Amino acid sequence: MGKKTIVLGASENPARYSNMAVKRLRAHQHEVIAIGKKEGRIEDVPVHNKKMEEQAVDTVTLYLNREHQKQYEDYILDLHPKRIIFNPGAENPELAQKAKEQGIEPVEACTLVLLSTNQF
Repeated sequence: MGKKTIVLGASENPARYSNMAVKRLRAHQHEVIAIGKKEGRIEDVPVHNKKMEEQAVDTVTLYLNREHQKQYEDYILDLHPKRIIFNPGAENPELAQKAKEQGIEPVEACTLVLLSTNQF
């Protein structure tokens, strides 16, 4: 199994980048925990509408703007992932700085591009 990844801001809407990311992550054999506004499914991945207690998280990939990230900030940092990917539109210098101070690598990039270029 690949890297355990939490997709924050997951949507059942196939036109959303978060939806594409869940599908692409699964296609690359990564374990995906999807968290969104409402419960649902993206192929074989359930979408949860609450914070999931997880261990050994490699990556949190954000599809929420800075304002919507606030309610998840402590949750993200408490997971202590190896890195946080700030997808386009999710840039947050304050959270990136807090992550860095805790030894978490902040990455401003697009998860879909990282996957398609084998840099995930």
